[in-house]
Formats: sequence, structure tokens, C-alpha cells
Amino acid sequence: MRFLLLLCIPLQVWAQAYPSKPVRIVVGYPPGGSGDFTTRMIAEEMQKSLGVSVIAENKPGAGGNLAATEVARAAPDGYTVLNAWHHSINLALYKNPGYAHKDFLPITKIATGPTIVVVNPNVPIKDLKELIAYARQYPGKLFVASAGFGSTPNISATLFAAAADVQLTQVQFKGGGPAIQSVLAGDTQLAFSTAPTVMGMIRAGRLRPLAVSMKKGSPSVPGIPGTEEAGLPGYESTFWFGLYAPAGTPRAVVMRLHEAAVKGLARQEVRDKIAVQGMDATPSASPEQFDAEIRAEGPELERLIRESGARVE
Repeated sequence: MRFLLLLCIPLQVWAQAYPSKPVRIVVGYPPGGSGDFTTRMIAEEMQKSLGVSVIAENKPGAGGNLAATEVARAAPDGYTVLNAWHHSINLALYKNPGYAHKDFLPITKIATGPTIVVVNPNVPIKDLKELIAYARQYPGKLFVASAGFGSTPNISATLFAAAADVQLTQVQFKGGGPAIQSVLAGDTQLAFSTAPTVMGMIRAGRLRPLAVSMKKGSPSVPGIPGTEEAGLPGYESTFWFGLYAPAGTPRAVVMRLHEAAVKGLARQEVRDKIAVQGMDATPSASPEQFDAEIRAEGPELERLIRESGARVE
């Protein structure tokens, strides 16, 4: 019994001492997109509870694989955390992404939202039905700005093309921000974008929204029809971002990170800030709940990637 008590003391001391230095949250996309927004927002909130600086760090490249690989290889001490979507997507897309599911411990989901189908206002397409009609009349002639293979816009556009039975040409960029800049410049005509990337430009009239990728629309994105109302009831695509720690991180440290994130996401001011960006705060009740959701969603996401034929060597 005395031996067991002595064995527990180091873990207790570690948990009580954590954190004693800044925490980094790494995201695999550049500034300007939903990954960047959710990372900076949750970092700001978590540092209020943790009592140390929480630094948001952009590490774009390889569809998020560079960031994920860095965190997977980091010391499992709670000082390097990843903000990402479901790993099954890149694990299905890439031959060797550099990591596996077992390399991470889920902490909590942050926020969930739909994508928004937007076009440059100079494009003569006013709604989703016109978009589908145009795409059918001119197969492959509509250029879609995407945030990279495996990104939310890439998945959403691929699912849309299958549901609408149209051929679109996707152009890959290193994140949602650069993708939307190409639409604004007229180099591409449309995008399936995460809401935080485009809400400001929609309000300013710089982009024309055609639909939200949810059947009934979203209260966080008012005034934009859902896919049923817009004329494509068989199409729906949502995304989320969540925090992960390297495998081997002590349970007490994972729980400390979970509690700090959930406390911030419970604040009405934060929930309102997320809603303005067209998303909903969706904190997980526990790391175990988040892990269960990830495991449940994995097979379907892998199937979608497989059936789309998308592959990055």
C-alpha cells in the first residue's frame, strides 16, 4: 500500500505543477480560415484558466500533415497541442501522412459548422439551382477554390459534385484564406468555404452566398438557405475542429486542458463570438466522449474519400 501511495505522488505533483511554461496550439492552416480562428479563440480562452501564455501557431502544409506530425512527435507533456479535424481524412488521402490515430489523445471538440457555397458577385449565378444548371451545361468549366486535399472545402465540394451529378474543377490552395482570395480576384469562380473564412466578405457584399451545406440551414448563418430550400436536398456537409494531445500525455494533464477549453467555451461571450463566425460551440463532455465520436465518424469519412477517388501520393 505504501509503495502504491509513493507511486502516485509523482503524478499528483506533475498535475499540480502543470502548466509551468507556455502552451502551444499548432494548427495546420495559414491565417484567415476557420482553423486559424478557432485556434486563436481557444488559445485566448485557455490561458485565462491555465495561468500561462497559450500561443497559437500556424504550420501550414501538406493538408495539415506537417502540423499533425509535429505534434505527434512532440513530448507528451501537455505543452504542445494540435487543433485539427478528423484524422481519418488525411490517413485515407495520403499514402504516408507521418502519423496514425494512435499517436494522439483527443481532448475536446471546439466548434462545428457548415460550409457556405459562395461565388464571386461578377459570376452570373444567383442561386444553387443556377449553379447546378451551369455546371451541367459546361462540365469542368467551373473552377472551385479549395483549401487543399482533405480540407473541409475539398470534402464539401467533392460531396456536392457527387450529389448534384456535376463535374467541377478543384484548384488546391494552402488554406481557406488564400483560396478565397482567388475567388475575390476572379481567378476561380466559387468556393465551398468554412463560415469564419467568408462571413465578413458576405456581409460586405464581396461574395454572393448560394447555400449553407445543411439541409435546414443554420441559425448561426441566418438569411442563407439550406440545401433543401436551395434545391439539393441530398447534400449535406459539416465540419468541426478539436484539440488533441500527443499519445502518452498524462490523464491529469489531458483533463486540465479539457477543463480549461470547456470553461472558455461555456462563456456566452465566446459562444456569441463563434456564432458570429457561422459556427456553434460544441465542447465535449469528456475526452472519452470526443474519442467515441471520432471512432464513430471514421469509417464513413474513409468511405467518402475512397468513393471520391481522391488520393495524394
